Amino acid sequence: MELLGPADMNLTTIARYYRTYIVYRDGLLRLSGPRAEKTELQQLFDRLIARCRRGERITPELIEAEIRRLREEKGTLNETSSPVLEKPPIAPADMTVIHTPRKTIVPKSANQRRYLEAISDNDIVFAIGPAGTGKTYLAVAVAVHALIAGRASRIILTRPAVEAGESLGYLPGTFKEKIDPYLRPLYDALFDMLPLERTQRLIEQEVIEVAPLAFMRGRTLSDAYIILDEAQNTTSTQMKMFLTRLGWNSKAIITGDITQIDLSEKYRSGLVEAEKLLAGIPGICIVHFDKSDVVRPPLVSRIIHAYENKGDNGQSESQK
Repeated sequence: MELLGPADMNLTTIARYYRTYIVYRDGLLRLSGPRAEKTELQQLFDRLIARCRRGERITPELIEAEIRRLREEKGTLNETSSPVLEKPPIAPADMTVIHTPRKTIVPKSANQRRYLEAISDNDIVFAIGPAGTGKTYLAVAVAVHALIAGRASRIILTRPAVEAGESLGYLPGTFKEKIDPYLRPLYDALFDMLPLERTQRLIEQEVIEVAPLAFMRGRTLSDAYIILDEAQNTTSTQMKMFLTRLGWNSKAIITGDITQIDLSEKYRSGLVEAEKLLAGIPGICIVHFDKSDVVRPPLVSRIIHAYENKGDNGQSESQK
């Protein structure tokens, strides 16, 4: 289990750098491919198994380091040729249909389609618009698809724990119990796409991590999909911290609604600032959603329409 990793994640990482077909069956690793590759793979597995026996944790980063060492020892890796770094893109090739274990998801508007294409073509994508437009849901769907397909080693879901009326210290329970309500929308999206037991197992194995934004500080996140939800409630410092966590072969997706900022007046929204500062930078795309992209049941839409066209308790629209 330690050698192969959760859901064969380590085996998938190794397979990216070789043409050899690798299968684990009946307690044996079977290799089918070029002789030179098989020799190198045998040496690689010998080293990884030795690490397992010493009680070391096998991670994708460690595997890549061992591959690099092997090729450096053989003189096949130099400054102008770096096969280890030539990874395939982690986003799926066809972004119009997203397959997850529990359902197949397709974009329902032109902006949703543009959003998925932006995720495929860029390392950092901002999705800005009202609630109900699928910003977070589609981001989680793409991340789950990439994880299942072996194009990413992990998913990291985060959001700022902005307090609304009550402080975290005031709320009862352990720290996890205090922050879970803030992260519930992210859990809901995961449970909608993956079976409950499988989701819980991946979270326990830290293949999927759901955590407050404060937990991102000081980390470098490689080979991952990193999703920041409710980004309108980040400060400028928090947004900069989050964006600089991006490591090799990773994608960051930032979602938020700038009309629902819960920060105190002394703080400026990091999402509003980033929208202005980062527009036009290669590798970064900003996608805007509007009311036409909201996907809701007809009854909910009628309720929203009624409130928009009639003042609440006699107030005019300008007073609300």
